[in-house]
Amino acid sequence: MTTQSAPPIRPDQTMAEILGNYPSAKRALFQRYHVGGCSSCAFQMTDTLEQVCRDHNILDVPAVVEHLLRSHEVDLRMQVEPEQAKAWLEAGEKMVFLDLRHPSQVGAARIAGVEPLDFANQAKYMELPKDTRIVFVCQSGMASLDAAAYFAGHGYSQVYSVRGGVDAWRERVDPALPS
Repeated sequence: MTTQSAPPIRPDQTMAEILGNYPSAKRALFQRYHVGGCSSCAFQMTDTLEQVCRDHNILDVPAVVEHLLRSHEVDLRMQVEPEQAKAWLEAGEKMVFLDLRHPSQVGAARIAGVEPLDFANQAKYMELPKDTRIVFVCQSGMASLDAAAYFAGHGYSQVYSVRGGVDAWRERVDPALPS
């Protein structure tokens, strides 16, 4: 979904409506305004954006809307279609391709050429050179987008999330991949 095809964000929309169209808005609100990340700064899905801003003493609601739209654009640039990720694999492109799912979720649904996340030594990934192409995949594409945003925030310049995750990979690239 692009910003052009997504409905505009209005201050009177509920957070459920906004997050339905802009799933990463929660991360964007937390990163910039410390809203929505813990119990002390939480909001209800039925709260409007205007209400959330008022509750957290954020006076410039249009600036919040602009921040959410810019964050969405950044997220779109970090997403890669499953077909593109497969093409990189098949071409032998130099990259680290990580499956973020827990080993119990991977099971027989392991994508060939994709490395399972080393849960015992996750810190090793932060030691990779900042220009390393890192591609993340998870079940639906949301956790992998969060991981890509985290790495981008730490100076990595080539981080990607497989849009739609393993679900989209199965649907569009490899229908034989077990569920």
